[in-house]
Amino acid sequence: MEDSSTASANLQGRSPSSAKVVVATTVALSFISFWRGASIVLSDLASTMFYVGGIAEQAIGESAPWFVLAVLLFGFAIRSIYLESCGMFVRGGVYVVVRDSMGPRMAKLSVSALVVDYILTGPISSVSAGQYLGRLINELFEFGHLHYHLDPNLFAMFFGVSVTCYFWRQNIKGIHESSSKALRIMQVTTVMVAMLLLWCPLTLLLQKKFSLPPLPTLPNVKFDSTSLGWLEGTFWPTIWPAALVIGFGHTLLAMSGFETLAQVYREIAYPKMKNLKITANIVCTYALLATGLVSFYAVMIIPDAERSKYYDNLIGGLSMNLAGPDLLKLGFHVFVVIVGAMILSGAVNTSIIGANGILNRVAEDGVLTPWFRKPQKRFGTTSRLISLIAIAQLLTIVASRGDVYLLGEAYAFGVVWSFALKGLGVLALRFQRHDQEYKFPANIRIGKMEIPIGLAVTTMMLLLVAIANLLTKKVATVYGVSLTIVLFLVFTISERMNARARKSAEKGHVLEEFNLEHQPEVDEANVHARPGSVLVAIRDFNSMDHLKRVLEKTNLRRHDIVVMTVRPVTASAGEYALSESQLFSDYEQELFTRVVALAEKEGKPVELLVVPSNDPFIALVQTAQNLKASKLVTGVSRTMTSEELARRIGLAWEQLPEPRQAFSLEIIAPDRPPSYVNLGPHPPRLWPEDVDRLHDIWLRLTSAEGFGSNLHHRDVVGAALRALERDLDSPRRTDVLDEIRKQTPKN
Repeated sequence: MEDSSTASANLQGRSPSSAKVVVATTVALSFISFWRGASIVLSDLASTMFYVGGIAEQAIGESAPWFVLAVLLFGFAIRSIYLESCGMFVRGGVYVVVRDSMGPRMAKLSVSALVVDYILTGPISSVSAGQYLGRLINELFEFGHLHYHLDPNLFAMFFGVSVTCYFWRQNIKGIHESSSKALRIMQVTTVMVAMLLLWCPLTLLLQKKFSLPPLPTLPNVKFDSTSLGWLEGTFWPTIWPAALVIGFGHTLLAMSGFETLAQVYREIAYPKMKNLKITANIVCTYALLATGLVSFYAVMIIPDAERSKYYDNLIGGLSMNLAGPDLLKLGFHVFVVIVGAMILSGAVNTSIIGANGILNRVAEDGVLTPWFRKPQKRFGTTSRLISLIAIAQLLTIVASRGDVYLLGEAYAFGVVWSFALKGLGVLALRFQRHDQEYKFPANIRIGKMEIPIGLAVTTMMLLLVAIANLLTKKVATVYGVSLTIVLFLVFTISERMNARARKSAEKGHVLEEFNLEHQPEVDEANVHARPGSVLVAIRDFNSMDHLKRVLEKTNLRRHDIVVMTVRPVTASAGEYALSESQLFSDYEQELFTRVVALAEKEGKPVELLVVPSNDPFIALVQTAQNLKASKLVTGVSRTMTSEELARRIGLAWEQLPEPRQAFSLEIIAPDRPPSYVNLGPHPPRLWPEDVDRLHDIWLRLTSAEGFGSNLHHRDVVGAALRALERDLDSPRRTDVLDEIRKQTPKN
């Protein structure tokens, strides 16, 4: 929503340099339940079940499911690292954790690895979905006796490019998937998983064969030159503990997506830590049951001679080898591919949003120049960052030529190093800070010193796996290290350019200076606006026609004017604590400089307000209610119609706690008359013919029916409403609804 962002200042006849901006430091959030939080994380993490089993078996042989199981159990330890990080920072993330514990240079390095992780999430997810779809099409051709065959790798590459371009466009427009949609996708995915977990044991019973995958002993772990990399020919693969670490590294991507857990923490409803624990436990348990059991069943059910054909679509191969009629298995295979396309495509969107959020957070710390974050003129999004992310993903997809194994090996690089650096940062901070709301278990206290045994062992394990991955994945290491170095250099050079630009700006005073006054929340006391004020929402300094009109029309003897902008706090950046420079960045400074200029030109004082929020609609109605505003004024949105904009604001108003204050909404467009909506209970605006009909009924009742002068028009309306209320709960409900639909104008 372009014109509904947040900020606040008082221009009461003072010079612009003394203008005050009230910054509300309590973020206006729309909170979600732990179920919705878990669905967001699982939309990323659970998608690995579609490709990790095949990648792992190609790398280490038939004992791969045991390694996958070990990784998923180890995921509970990784969960504890993120729980401690969230509890310590409230909003943190890899960048903040490492920056505070090991300095800004290591922080830039760690966030570079994390961005590599996000960049690769999209390609491996979209290409994997393309593999499932392409191979299903070939099976349908065979089933229909049609002599046509698609190249799955080529099809997967084109599919991946198409999906990435689609979500690039969606993110440029600022249209993000909701937690409700993620929950629905996970509900459908759960149906598929439940069917597999029932059908697979039944198949084993009917086939009367129950043979677990070979245990991960040294003879059973089958490495090849690709999975050993630079360790080929050395003695390390012949040592069982080293072989286990190498195998562990090839399967760690089964836990990819955990960074999303830190990102949704800010949005999880009270009590936060308790609900975060529940969310994390749901995620780990779901992954253990779904990804773990699917990997085992694939090896146990798909014949050894056939399984290599299904490495890139393992669940598709599993569905076609279940017991039952071929048509039924093919139907289930189609369902599997549909579910896979939904969840894997959703992971592409998550990767773009996540990378954009991380880069925005880094930019807010002055590590990227303003050029990267310049809002798109039409939609107001950080289109340059989004486009750079999409370009990197598209180049990766094309370079891979649809090879899921290659992408998986590269993906593991970003996953393991982001985990390792996160663990190292939390471990370092254990000795620097003592405000943890949650601590990683297994701590030993010696006198006043607490030794974090569990956290240290887990971090050491992650570092060993990271080093093993570095040595065993040649292509992944070259790609991952190269991209990490490129990002690190971009961050470093850009940070230095920012420092020089700040010095120049300090000399030039190009923008107005504002005195920031942080407040815990928005209310009449700290914003200094009388009840009945006019609240104007802005975001784009190129679209301020609605503010101009309010300044021209408002009588200041009756109403104060408050100009607000919403500081977006995305799900992907929601874990980070925003400093003063991040709440009021260069963009907000330029935005309010334009506001000051308009206000001075009109000669009217305004209050300026910045409200950070992950939902601009919630922020708008909460602010209007807290200020007891009589009217909320917005411009038109570039991403939705005025009717849809009004509907979304209305829905947000309905979510406010009782008692809700009624106020009017005015949407002003430069090229058409304003539209008005009353939020809350209000007298309806009747059509002239309805007023005539009401009057005729009143005349009829007062004269013909003998009610006399005691009957009023309001009595007629009240009786009609009570009759309608009864009819909606009666057999006449359908007829009444049909009549209402006839009266409703078509859009």
